[in-house]
Amino acid sequence: MENKKKPLILVTNDDGITAKGIRTLISIARELGDVVVVAPDKPQSAMGHAITINDTLYIKEFLQHDYDHKEYTTSGTPVDCVKMASHEILHRKPDLCLSGINHGSNSAINVIYSGTMSAAMEAGIEGIPAIGFSLCDYSHDADFSPARNHVKQIIEQVLKNGMAKGVIFNVNIPKATKEEIKGVKICRQANAYWVEEFDKRTNPYGKDYYWLTGKFVNDDKGEDTDEWALAHNYISIVPTQYDLTAHHYIGELNTWDFGN
Repeated sequence: MENKKKPLILVTNDDGITAKGIRTLISIARELGDVVVVAPDKPQSAMGHAITINDTLYIKEFLQHDYDHKEYTTSGTPVDCVKMASHEILHRKPDLCLSGINHGSNSAINVIYSGTMSAAMEAGIEGIPAIGFSLCDYSHDADFSPARNHVKQIIEQVLKNGMAKGVIFNVNIPKATKEEIKGVKICRQANAYWVEEFDKRTNPYGKDYYWLTGKFVNDDKGEDTDEWALAHNYISIVPTQYDLTAHHYIGELNTWDFGN
């Protein structure tokens, strides 16, 4: 019988190493390959692609009884975790990076702010196939079990088929029962956004402080978007990329007179 080498899978997140979402993702990944976990030692949600440059970074082994894989925490951001894993912890490039499962949606414009997706993006920048997973439930005790088989199937498909260079999957899972989830849809990112407000208050010492509030607005009526899929109990997969160039606008800009 042919002895196939197991894929090396790096698992990270932005909710911290003890979050229920990453514990679920680790258990799935362990069924598919050799796992190494490098995750923040505390919640780092909405950190985007932040990296630590004006402070020191620390790595600490995170002990889990009865596990045969290695886990580490870092004092840094989700992107720091991927960088540290790639350059200080792992002895070879992982075959796949999994980020999540995030407690809360990272659909539409949320992908820009997401620490979960930024960790996956960093892996993509370093040439590692990567998937970010998010569940549309912000509860710390959210139930990840309904989508477990779908998450496993998505990972299996990536391991089987590979991914195009520079492409990262943004996978969002509706808050639904196993029976309610209809399947998986390949989508585009919805043209939806946050209308933000600041709730201004004053503390007992007379100093003003602010809470960021607002509402999510989706004016995109397309039925091919991640928001539509989630609203209809489908798991959405949006192929994303770190190349932010507006390629369609280059031709227009070349008609401008810059005095050359």
